[in-house]
Amino acid sequence: MLSRADFIFTIGYDGPAAVVDSKAKKRYSSLSTKELAEKGLFRAAYSSAVWSKDPQELKTVIEIYNNVSGAAIRADTSLERLFGVFPIEVKRSITL
Repeated sequence: MLSRADFIFTIGYDGPAAVVDSKAKKRYSSLSTKELAEKGLFRAAYSSAVWSKDPQELKTVIEIYNNVSGAAIRADTSLERLFGVFPIEVKRSITL
């Protein structure tokens, strides 16, 4: 399983390895899910909520996203498609 920071900042996959944005990881990995969302890093915030498996974190991301965007996204919306984040089992990462 990838670390939280690697999962949050994965930008793609190269075969069985996740490709991780090292600059974003270094700059933002210490932020909480809520802090990521407040900074407008919604994909990273959603990834953090998925990694934590905490429904409250997911709710927080949706609330902040709706406030900023003016959207009316609900928790039952296909957020995986919206943010392009799908939980998969990857054990290795490559940082760029």
